[in-house]
Amino acid sequence: MIFQPVLHPILLALLCAVPAFFVIRALVKGSSRGLWALRLGMIVVVFAMLLRPGIPGGTSQTLATDTDVVIVVDTTASIVAEDWAGDRPRIDGVRADVQAIVDEYPGARFALISFDAAAQLRLPLTTDATALMSSLDVMRPEVTDQSRGSSIGIANRMLADTLSAAAKASPERARMVFYLGDGEQTASREPESFASSAKYVDGGAVLGYGTTDGGPMKKTTGAGAAAGEYIEYQGAPAMSVIDEDALRQVSEQLGVEYQLRAADAEIELPQAPTSTTDYAASGEVGNVIELYWIAALALIALLAVEVAIATMSIVRLRGLSTSARREKGATS
Repeated sequence: MIFQPVLHPILLALLCAVPAFFVIRALVKGSSRGLWALRLGMIVVVFAMLLRPGIPGGTSQTLATDTDVVIVVDTTASIVAEDWAGDRPRIDGVRADVQAIVDEYPGARFALISFDAAAQLRLPLTTDATALMSSLDVMRPEVTDQSRGSSIGIANRMLADTLSAAAKASPERARMVFYLGDGEQTASREPESFASSAKYVDGGAVLGYGTTDGGPMKKTTGAGAAAGEYIEYQGAPAMSVIDEDALRQVSEQLGVEYQLRAADAEIELPQAPTSTTDYAASGEVGNVIELYWIAALALIALLAVEVAIATMSIVRLRGLSTSARREKGATS
């Protein structure tokens, strides 16, 4: 038998000792000793439940990944251009590929940076992959009416700062970068370089979305896409076209491979850096078969008995009250 208490055992004992003292005093001095004994049993059962008893249940292999993965996502209007899997918005492909990245590197820490007119750190490094996917699910492109053009390299400073901070805090960990976008430069200036981040990068990829034919883009508001309204240029729907040359330039600056993505093609992800350990090197950890649920069932049973006793007492009191009223009516 092993125990995994929710608090230190001494603290648990002190917390349960206070109500136990009053219950024992009432049990010794008062009437209804059966009821107070029942309540004392509840305290004992709660104490046992909070100790979380269990028995060893074998071992299982674990995977330890000493890697930080920074994901940089384009959130300009073009990321909802409808040329993914036919006429789906590109952001659908982005979300699916990020999920594939999470699945490929279990146990890694993930950070999320988005960029349009400005870069934003949406999620600092965390092992909570659910938080990462939730951030992507609620992520929306910039509001169309507020768009003034954007640069595909505007996230360079934030990416470098994020990687630099990670390297200083955990120099033993590897770092990977995944840049997801269409390479469309709508700002008048030349795109900024990601070269300052390259020294921190041990792997990753630049993933390109879009087609040479392009796709139309729905107008976006603060609440999402405007129903049925497309961005227009010279009286016709504006078309967003992928710029693979620009994306290849980003990949060269970061020192990673470029990959054009399509809905009917499996994503090709690089192997994790050598700092990632495999199952054999990670070793095994013990499993515990929890037994606290037995105490929880006993507590439910004791509570049910007390509720039954209280219900019978209420019924009896009501019966006595009714009898008293009847006797009073008969004598008046």
